[in-house]
Amino acid sequence: MFTGIITDIGEVQSLIREGDLRARIATGYDMASVDLGASIASDGVCLTVVAKGADWYEVQVSAETVSKTNLGDWAVGRRVNLERALKLGDELGGHIVSGHVDGVAEVLSVAQEGDSTRMWFRVPSALAGFIAPKGSVALNGTSLTVNEVEGAEFGINLIPHTKQVTNWGDTAPGDRINLEIDTLARYVARLRDWERHISAP
Repeated sequence: MFTGIITDIGEVQSLIREGDLRARIATGYDMASVDLGASIASDGVCLTVVAKGADWYEVQVSAETVSKTNLGDWAVGRRVNLERALKLGDELGGHIVSGHVDGVAEVLSVAQEGDSTRMWFRVPSALAGFIAPKGSVALNGTSLTVNEVEGAEFGINLIPHTKQVTNWGDTAPGDRINLEIDTLARYVARLRDWERHISAP
């Protein structure tokens, strides 16, 4: 589990596509404290460390994960939002994030509003009902608050600090962004569907 609070910006050093995708990511983490098999959320995707060095780690990404996320868009040199797995007793500064991406959102616009940056996104119609004003979403692993929703589109504001400690400063219209809906919204929708099922004649 994760919190959506980004703690490092990594950089893709190499990519090998052989059925699955294997990626090496440079990081500022103390890799001596990261075990093989540990989970690191990389642009919001929970990935397993399969090899490591002093300042890098490698992950193997299944074809299924590539098809459901933006990891197929990765290129050498890309900056990546990183978060290590939550430990018992850690401060929960964002919201509960699983690292299991639900779909990919498209960036529609990026505009400055005062010191902040306003962004609009479009999500797949199947996920639109899970996005609510003042609710939480994880976008490329970052816990963010939804400002407003219009159909399958929604807006968020980024404060300067968030842009400085993440890769959001690299974002442009047309980019594909990993989206994880709020866990609470997922279970509320499931409960609603179940109640409809059991009340059906």
